[in-house]
Amino acid sequence: MTIKRGTIIDETIYSKELDEEIEMLVYLPANFSPLYKYSLLIAQDGKDYFQMGRLPRLADELLAEEEIENLIIVGVPYRGVQDRWEKYHPDGPKQEAYIRFLAHELVPFLDEKYPVYHVGYGRALAGDSLAATVSLMAALRYPHTFGKVIMHSPHVDENVLKAVNEAEDYKQLSLYHVIGLEETTVTRMNGEVDDFLTPNRTLHRLLDEKRFECFYHELSGGHTWKTWQPDLKRALLTMFE
Repeated sequence: MTIKRGTIIDETIYSKELDEEIEMLVYLPANFSPLYKYSLLIAQDGKDYFQMGRLPRLADELLAEEEIENLIIVGVPYRGVQDRWEKYHPDGPKQEAYIRFLAHELVPFLDEKYPVYHVGYGRALAGDSLAATVSLMAALRYPHTFGKVIMHSPHVDENVLKAVNEAEDYKQLSLYHVIGLEETTVTRMNGEVDDFLTPNRTLHRLLDEKRFECFYHELSGGHTWKTWQPDLKRALLTMFE
């Protein structure tokens, strides 16, 4: 069977919240038509998900087999390591502005330009590591805008646990959460070594206690795309079947 490939186009939006131009990658499936309606997946670390995660190719295959619903994927790349920390980390000076950008600027832009569902359950956020963290924080802040979150090995600290613990309006949220069993010694870009596994288990227990709708699994592997990429198929099937 020959699989028809979707199209990847470049988009740019000016963000007043961040005072900068944000470049994006937009995947439109092979059967794209303005006559259809599409669910929306917005991936932080967008270029990584498109290239190392091979997300568009995987979507092509699942859509061709009719295993997932019609889906448009938007990848929002970061400019560099410092830019990523500032926008994604709970202590980053731009995280609040980045979350507002997602909810108040990017979503209206995409709603107007593409035939996507204008409801929370039709929109998902995704990310790995810090990108997963900001995706979760955004959904907790705007649970009626973003109804689904795919998290690959999120950075979890007291700020994240506090946000989850204080969350009240979350019954419509659906979470997908995985962490690698070898993520006990993760070397950061600054050379510091962190344990990701233990805090993620704490996060899982808290989500379970509060009865979030959440798929959780511990993968064999470390804090790398070698671990995350093979999991993406299950993530898409779980969230968009």
